Amino acid sequence: MASVTIQAVKKNFGEVAILHGVDIDIQDGSFTVLVGPSGCGKSTLLRMIAGLEQINGGEIRIGDRRVNDLPPKERDIAMVFQNYALYPHMTVRDNMAFALALAKVDKATIESKVKRAAEILGLLPLLERYPRQLSGGQRQRVAMGRAIVRDPQVFLFDEPLSNLDAKLRVAMRSEIKELHLRLKTTSIYVTHDQIEAMTMGDKIVVMRDGRIEQTGSPLELYDQPANQFVAGFIGSPAMNFLPGTLRRAGGAARVELQDGTLLDAPLQAGGEDGQPVVYGTRPEHLSLSDAGGIPSQVVVMEPTGMDTFVACRHGGADLSAVFRERHDFAPGTMIRLQPDLQRAHLFDAGTGARLVA
Repeated sequence: MASVTIQAVKKNFGEVAILHGVDIDIQDGSFTVLVGPSGCGKSTLLRMIAGLEQINGGEIRIGDRRVNDLPPKERDIAMVFQNYALYPHMTVRDNMAFALALAKVDKATIESKVKRAAEILGLLPLLERYPRQLSGGQRQRVAMGRAIVRDPQVFLFDEPLSNLDAKLRVAMRSEIKELHLRLKTTSIYVTHDQIEAMTMGDKIVVMRDGRIEQTGSPLELYDQPANQFVAGFIGSPAMNFLPGTLRRAGGAARVELQDGTLLDAPLQAGGEDGQPVVYGTRPEHLSLSDAGGIPSQVVVMEPTGMDTFVACRHGGADLSAVFRERHDFAPGTMIRLQPDLQRAHLFDAGTGARLVA
């Protein structure tokens, strides 16, 4: 196992800058998730760690070794790809053993390592099958098994679950996390799915346009987003945002929304009187109120059994609310939604930064 240190790393494709001086410290044995929208540079960064893309600036270290100029085979990493990348003419056993055979490892050691990985992943009954005879989830297990047998210092995962159906993705998330807890190998996982990031990572790195927006534990990002982008990206359903103006008078702080509605400002919120702000509240942090709050018109209701999702509209803004209780509002019904002031946020309308007193 080894730590991974990324210092001021830059990447250009021609004249186009993809990564703008990225800094990340990944601890030995941790599970770090790189998350962000498509095109933010997360997969490019992973490929640079693997040695599949050249670095235009900065430094990458695996353990105490600078690996900028090392070929992939000398970096002691193993990568699991989105498309599995299995050899169709080889059995599961041969696919898992292939890298060791190339390295001229003796047959007894290969057999021992393949058997151990197959036991961990539940693949023992499938060792003589070919990839075409496997389900998507089984193929992904084989791809992980091929990585495990190499016993690398670092596992790299490039959106490995994106080709699976929703139910299987949930099951495979648990399997990959359980695998990490068992092997304790440093793992770096790329995804655009923030639910995967929240449920799997010890640390999440949120990226946008080749820059890091925030790094922290899943709950740090959920409870204390650095800016409006992170607040809107982390959490499902996404956070509600309402533009307004901060009003401070007599020690009280309120936010005047665009239609004149006044809301008490979130506790511990900063900002100056008259400052244009965005009021942020998560759907699950809204409750029904008889008076005050945000007057909202129900558009759609979606009961899931466990909870009730309500899509609303306030003025020209869309709002979402999630209630644990069951409700049956007809479309067009007016309701009042009261934000939890301990969990709401204020953001600067210009910079998007969270305003903290």
